[in-house]
Amino acid sequence: MTHEGDVTASPDFGDQARLDASLSDLARGMHLSGILRTANQVREIQAAGTDVLDLSIGDFSPKYFRIPERLLRGVEKALESGATNYPPPPGLLALRKAVSGYVERCSGVRYPIESILITSGGRPALYAAYKTVISPGDTVVYSVPSWQNDSYAWLSGANAVEIEAVSENGFQPTLSEIAPYIGSARLICLCSPGNPTGTAMGPETLKSILDAVVEENRRREKDGNERPLFLLYDQIYSSIRVKDNKHRYALALVPESAPYVMTMDGASKAFAATGLRVGWLLAPPAIARKAGELLSYVGAWAPHAEQAGLTELLNDPDAIGEYRATMDAAVHERLDVLHRGFAAMRDEGLPVDVLCPDGAIYVSLQLKLKGKRIGGRVIEDNEAIRSLVLEKTGVAVVPFQAFGLMRETGWFRLSVGAVSMDEIAEVFPRIRALLEQIG
Repeated sequence: MTHEGDVTASPDFGDQARLDASLSDLARGMHLSGILRTANQVREIQAAGTDVLDLSIGDFSPKYFRIPERLLRGVEKALESGATNYPPPPGLLALRKAVSGYVERCSGVRYPIESILITSGGRPALYAAYKTVISPGDTVVYSVPSWQNDSYAWLSGANAVEIEAVSENGFQPTLSEIAPYIGSARLICLCSPGNPTGTAMGPETLKSILDAVVEENRRREKDGNERPLFLLYDQIYSSIRVKDNKHRYALALVPESAPYVMTMDGASKAFAATGLRVGWLLAPPAIARKAGELLSYVGAWAPHAEQAGLTELLNDPDAIGEYRATMDAAVHERLDVLHRGFAAMRDEGLPVDVLCPDGAIYVSLQLKLKGKRIGGRVIEDNEAIRSLVLEKTGVAVVPFQAFGLMRETGWFRLSVGAVSMDEIAEVFPRIRALLEQIG
């Protein structure tokens, strides 16, 4: 406590470079996400009074996407009733039962309560899945671009095998690409619909990979000396699909894969509830139990009131159906306009390409500008393209390097969760004007 006349001194933290060099290998190996780098630059530009059409945010603006009314009222009621204390570490029993019922309605698969772990959004579920089955040096196989598998592999001490997926397959990996590593892998990671791509893995491809996992584990069981091969399935965007494509749960396609599949999902994207932080891990009971014990030390359980509110929503199929119809229509309209606008520019011969999205809130856009010139300078890489687009057009996008695809391909993620239809309409003349300046 200071008194009148006292002088307040700022602490002297010493040489920060030297302190940084003294930190653990784990800490020093982490790096700032390319998504956050773009977000920081957008904030600086906006603070200077410049308008930005922000297609970089993998989130929903409450201006355009509100959470379901039933969820909102459920959280309010829970807070008023005093649900401000710790929830049980595995999650409220009522919510775990509600998740089981929700998943059964969506997939036809009935998970037992012991297989359901409630987490504070999707990140803790992914982290816990990695840390529960991976020992340092184990091999993890995933494709790039994908969302932060590289970071989770690093945090787990895993030997990361990255498959560079191709646009012809919607940047989704195939069995033929994964097959060479199945015999030595401990974990395979899939995400559909994908972040950053907005594309989904076809059910035939997913089934073929699941069948291969089952077959490999039969071989390992016969050998008797090898630990199982697991598959981690990130389906956080599973509720948001376009073109009337139905999402397929892994266990619905290949029931025999049940001992080996961990599935991550949650309310964050399904109900535009990213800030409420409620996710879940579906896994064999032994894995769910140990993942829960791990997260109990992190304190990564979802808030009590939010869990109670989500319980009410998940137990009300009619409320979910009404919300899905409204939300999906708004997402689909944005994705469709963004895709068609860039497809038209491509067909005119402009140096762009675009993938038709299958779901999520993303469109994959390729700007074929590497090696071209503007204002006397050569455009050297994706970072230069990103900066140029932001500087000249006020449109913020995220390069696929932020998702582990390090080759200079010209591909970027565009997100529709925080922009209006009017803002999307402004994107095309701005980008077109830039392209016309480039030689």
